[in-house]
Amino acid sequence: MNGIAAVLGAGTMGHGIAQVLAQAGYEVRLRDLERERLEAALGKVQANLEGAVARGKLPADQVASILGRIRVETELEAALAGAHIVVEAIPEDLELKKRVLAEVSAVAPTLELVGTNTSSLPVTEIAQATAAPERVVGLHFFNPVHLSRLVEVVAGERTAPETTRAAVSLVEALGKQPIVVRDAPGFASSRLGLVLGLEAMRMLEQGVADAEAIDRAMELGYRHPMGPLKTTDYVGLDVRLAIAEHLHREVGEAFRPPYVLRRLVRAGKLGRKSGEGFYRWSPEGECLGPA
Repeated sequence: MNGIAAVLGAGTMGHGIAQVLAQAGYEVRLRDLERERLEAALGKVQANLEGAVARGKLPADQVASILGRIRVETELEAALAGAHIVVEAIPEDLELKKRVLAEVSAVAPTLELVGTNTSSLPVTEIAQATAAPERVVGLHFFNPVHLSRLVEVVAGERTAPETTRAAVSLVEALGKQPIVVRDAPGFASSRLGLVLGLEAMRMLEQGVADAEAIDRAMELGYRHPMGPLKTTDYVGLDVRLAIAEHLHREVGEAFRPPYVLRRLVRAGKLGRKSGEGFYRWSPEGECLGPA
């Protein structure tokens, strides 16, 4: 056993982070305010594991033991009891993250490592809400967590070198590839990926090509596994809009959200999770073609 790790938030990212920690041998405490969301998260983890078995990537007899290492909690104190690592995976809201990590710091002041899973928010500011900002680091996991290899380790202005090293070791123990970046707006991946996605949206607005052709250009021409518009659907149009607005304020005009993005979000067309964005999606998450 590698110890106890608490994961805060049982949504899209949280359940995936809990899964990979459990697969790496950690005893995981998955915490969310809603019991129904916790039960749904366990169901998604089980489905992911069974999918790995079907693909020959995981022995069938390991499913029960991995699931057995994930315990769900609704109370913060219970989730943090005995934990030496915490990964926060709550919604991408700066004030919410600061408030939750301040509570974590008050309940468990001796944690060895506090990771915040954010794709663009300032890790330095989030860490300042805690009593020990030197032990806070950004851990930017990618969706789907159990399949994506990359994790950005984001060092804030007060992140201690030993915290960064510990975070890199943790990521490697999960079987993933860490890259270390400094705490700059959008880090490396979000900034580069988003500017490509926003330009693809502008091309769509200007009638340069349809969504499928734009995506195919990047998939076949540049060997991207998924085109920028389909990636936006996968991430969530609302998530990409929030990141774009943040980077527009912090970096400049290159990140001004295109009208088509705002229009689709206002219409509730958020991509894969809502069934429609730039593409149409089945309830099982299968792409059905351009919208």
